[in-house]
Amino acid sequence: MGKKITVHNHFHGPPESGNGGYSCGLIDAQTDYVSEITLRKPIPLDRALDLREEAGAHKMWDGEYLIATAKPGDCSDLEVPDSVSFEQALEASKGYLGFTQGTAFPTCFVCGEDRTTGEGLHVFAGRVADSHLYASPWVPAADLAGESGMVQPQFIWAALDCPGAYAALGDIPRPVLLGRMTAELILPIKTGEKCVLTAWLIQQEGRKSWSGTAIFNEQGELAGKAKAIWFEV
Repeated sequence: MGKKITVHNHFHGPPESGNGGYSCGLIDAQTDYVSEITLRKPIPLDRALDLREEAGAHKMWDGEYLIATAKPGDCSDLEVPDSVSFEQALEASKGYLGFTQGTAFPTCFVCGEDRTTGEGLHVFAGRVADSHLYASPWVPAADLAGESGMVQPQFIWAALDCPGAYAALGDIPRPVLLGRMTAELILPIKTGEKCVLTAWLIQQEGRKSWSGTAIFNEQGELAGKAKAIWFEV
């Protein structure tokens, strides 16, 4: 018996499809492994999608169309650079592309500069001075908590998603879409704590980019990390 997953419109990335990181987090919650999730098609909004376990993988279907596939992944090979301070991340975020040049998806749940206070995550990653890193401060709001009082995993996946896109973009705004994401959540995150998100470019090849992201808690401890593949469209 499969399960149903619905991505509500509030959690869109591009206007007509789900934010990639958030949607991947919903899928990952139904697995018992570190998930490598490949997005095959844009994620439909406000529609119950079928998630079924097939041949050792979890596959999400919209009718006859395969939307995403999750299988066991590994982040152990991801080398995470040292974090920056919350103040440095705050300063870096002032250079976020959405503030200086505009972005392709200004209403994205995670990084949309047009989202009002309380309507999105407001993760605005900008380049850290004299560094290859991009960084954003993040103070998770109380409404992101689950029954445990900790931030629900799908929101951490979401926060780890978009900064990687800006590490891939550099200084040139253009639309890129998430193709694959693998994330490992290491420590729980409390709402209201001052977190730092970092991102860095790993490799670029034509229209394809690989990036890494990390989240550090208020004590400076690594709380999660992810690697992703992006495609310029």
